[in-house]
Amino acid sequence: MLESPFKSGTLLLDTVPPPETAIVAEPSPWLVHLLVVIFTVLAIMTLKRFLQVVPYMADSYLRVRGSAALEGSIRVSQDRNLVALVLVIPFVLVAYRYRLFNPEIIQDLVPNLRLAAIALFFLFYILVRHLIYLWLRPRRRQDAFRQAHRVAYTFFIFLVLLLLVTLGVLLIAGVEDAFVRYILYAEMALVFVLFLRRSAQILSLSCNHLRTFLYLCALEILPAALLVISGSVL
Repeated sequence: MLESPFKSGTLLLDTVPPPETAIVAEPSPWLVHLLVVIFTVLAIMTLKRFLQVVPYMADSYLRVRGSAALEGSIRVSQDRNLVALVLVIPFVLVAYRYRLFNPEIIQDLVPNLRLAAIALFFLFYILVRHLIYLWLRPRRRQDAFRQAHRVAYTFFIFLVLLLLVTLGVLLIAGVEDAFVRYILYAEMALVFVLFLRRSAQILSLSCNHLRTFLYLCALEILPAALLVISGSVL
């Protein structure tokens, strides 16, 4: 018989891909499912209030005096604050899913703890910002100062809604996570700049340009810079 031309050989390559090429899918933690359920219930409960406050928020986005009209109504301002509080949940979930805030000290934590750590960092930012506001709050003519501080809640609502709509479009389009992250960063930066501009316009109604600049640096830029630095250095 003729010898077969196809001789047996030994496979020298690994059958398992190396760690750097293997795709590791992080399991969705139970805390994510719990927060989604909580947010869904709260969103349904506050939907009517959100619809009622939308015209006031739109006016606040378009006109400087719109913020005064919004803050002048206790009911509307309280509804706006409640809606902003509810939207903290999807904001934290988006930051967790796309690692928008991912300092080294939390990267090795289990998913539930990493999500909780992101929420704590965000709450710490809110606390620092509020403490600086209380420290620098003038004794007289507080209306413009208070409006400039609280307009952040109005722009935060706009930011979260913008992020959620953008994510819906990008997910349908099948865009990769890395590119999605850059788009979300760009939108956050844009809304922050618009917020600073509106805060400066409100403060300029009762402050000179130098005082307005110093207030913005202390009240808004410093807390935001601390958050960014903590995400890059820690």
